[in-house]
Amino acid sequence: MHGQRTAGPDSTAVRVALWRAAHVQLDPPPHVFADEVGLRLAAPDGGWLRRPDMDPHATSRTRASIVARARLIEDLVVEQAGRGVDQYVILGAGLDTFAQRRPRIAAGMRVFEVDQPGPQEWKRRRLTELDFGVPPWLRLVPVDFEAGGSWWEGLASAGFDAGRPALVASAGVSMYLSRDATVATLRQVAALAPGSTLAMTFMLPLELVEPAERPLRQVTERTARAAGTPFVSFFAPAEMLALARDAGLAQARHVSAVSLARRYFAGRSDGLTPSSAEELLVAVTPERDPGVRPPRDPAGEGGR
Repeated sequence: MHGQRTAGPDSTAVRVALWRAAHVQLDPPPHVFADEVGLRLAAPDGGWLRRPDMDPHATSRTRASIVARARLIEDLVVEQAGRGVDQYVILGAGLDTFAQRRPRIAAGMRVFEVDQPGPQEWKRRRLTELDFGVPPWLRLVPVDFEAGGSWWEGLASAGFDAGRPALVASAGVSMYLSRDATVATLRQVAALAPGSTLAMTFMLPLELVEPAERPLRQVTERTARAAGTPFVSFFAPAEMLALARDAGLAQARHVSAVSLARRYFAGRSDGLTPSSAEELLVAVTPERDPGVRPPRDPAGEGGR
């Protein structure tokens, strides 16, 4: 959702897909999250595991965070689908592969992948080339954020039903957005049908990152800035919780890196553990008075 691209996938989306595959190929089982479909979509050259940003040791905690957040979100999808929630919205979808890896669950839902038009059209072509195709229940929703496009209006055009609960995921996006845009997203989600769930990652301020990880975090920020996709927003957990509650989201909870480590990495022999730099917000929309309809696009900024 950050940075307009005319063709090809966003470089950040490719990196995430490769880290997910690297977890399978480099780390011993049990694997927290198994995804090599994104690797097939990206189709990097044969030396991709030797890329500096794939370094098995230097980036191990980042790799662990990527698979931990993916696992948490997918666990939520499975849980909510079991409760009858049949709409799943992925903001900044990139090379997400839920629809291809979990087709039995996905086919019982409407899966809305929201992304920039250029990368999304590239992905549509790659899905066809790899014989996955784009089934009717998978809605690719192109939104030109640089031109002021609204993810909410894009969803409505793609058949999203605002009167029914949904799960909305936003992973690896908020650091590229202004604080106002993040607040606007929280307000829009809060206006969805009762029982809707949001899972959103956020970057912690540098002073809250473990000292040993701060040099890598600073390098990552410089690299992002040089690539034209600077990190612009950081949130302390208490601040993110307050923003969610002020926006009208009930049952907002902070999912820390420590809790992710306990949940998904306990007992590993390799010491793999998530980075302390990124954590998550999980929140649920409250009951509301009958007849209240979602606003068109709070603050006029949509997901951007």
